[in-house]
Amino acid sequence: MDCNNFYVSCERVFNPSLEGRPVIVLSNNDGCAVARSNEAKALGIGMGTPYFKVENIVKKHNVKVFSSNYTLYADMSQRVVNVLNDFTPNLEIYSIDESFLSFNRHKNIDLTDYAKNIRSRVKKWTGLPVSIGIAPTKTLAKIANKLAKKNPMCQGVFNITNHPRIDDFLESVGVEDVWGVGPAYSKLLKYHRIHTALKLRDTNEDWIRKHMTVVGLRTVWELKGISCIELEDVTPDKKEIVSSRSFGRPVETRKELEEAVSSYVTRAAEKLRSQNSIASYVTTFIETNRYKDEPQYNNSATARLSIPTDYTPELIENAHICLRKIYKSGYRFKKAGVMLGGIVPSNEVQLNLLVKRDRSRDKKIMDALDEINLTWGPDTVKYASSGSERKWKMRRRMMSPRYTTCWDELAVARK
Repeated sequence: MDCNNFYVSCERVFNPSLEGRPVIVLSNNDGCAVARSNEAKALGIGMGTPYFKVENIVKKHNVKVFSSNYTLYADMSQRVVNVLNDFTPNLEIYSIDESFLSFNRHKNIDLTDYAKNIRSRVKKWTGLPVSIGIAPTKTLAKIANKLAKKNPMCQGVFNITNHPRIDDFLESVGVEDVWGVGPAYSKLLKYHRIHTALKLRDTNEDWIRKHMTVVGLRTVWELKGISCIELEDVTPDKKEIVSSRSFGRPVETRKELEEAVSSYVTRAAEKLRSQNSIASYVTTFIETNRYKDEPQYNNSATARLSIPTDYTPELIENAHICLRKIYKSGYRFKKAGVMLGGIVPSNEVQLNLLVKRDRSRDKKIMDALDEINLTWGPDTVKYASSGSERKWKMRRRMMSPRYTTCWDELAVARK
């Protein structure tokens, strides 16, 4: 199941006047087009195209432009997942707008009709249009999903299972569009005249294993209808957590860098606690803008913790120590970030007899802080070291309201 033009569709749910109109959503700092309506695609606006390169098209064709509203998109994504959970307990959330659903336990049902019911329910309850591809394997399901989107006669649902024309469908799919075939393998396959999903499926398996390893062989088996990529019912815990953003304007002072680093550590620590994990080390990195004709400097430093922790103040302190090691004046920094690594489950912490600390008190403080910010919104309570004005924050000049998560930005009904 894949949400159609997800970011754009989220914007249209709360602004119906956008239906039929070209719409694009921009990346961080309003840099590039990361989502486009079909109407915008028809105007030639490509994925990842810098905004300044399409400004003339935007003005000429009255294209509506939005900054990324990640808070809104994440909440709408969760609403879709909530609907899907009503139809099967076997669900893998693959990305913010994609999920795999397994119906192995569903007997004696017409899967095509069942999928149409799912699609109708998601549209009715969330306002979002979705496409669904049905197949015996994940790789074929991705292909079926693409076909469901392309052909209006499918009405958003396509079942490729045991289809008499499956070879024709695989022939119509470029090898670069097969799930699991990256740019490097795509180039290799085309060099050997393997241009389509059908040709890849029928390629000698020994050759595939030799040139694409067992991972490529699994893809071929999946194209043959042999399922060998299991559904991940539970999202695995992250082994590293990175929090980073480009600044809305160049940053030169260490004070502002420290504010940004504090903010990024706070976000990373929240994710760490959400998966009941602790980190063993903290890495801080800073970068100048390599596209600017000005002095360049990039560096990073790592601090290993005496005891793994999820306690935000301790993580901030160590991140600042790293920053002070690598900071140099005289540079205009474009980006900073932190990485929490050496992540293990919180119940596996190895204590240090030489370090005395009331960890139960730390946990109570973090639990209270997370509960407040989860209930009342991010940064309801924040650390002073993350700053108050935050002039370095990324640009989002065209962001829509957070309709579903902020009381002050609820949609307004007019007569």
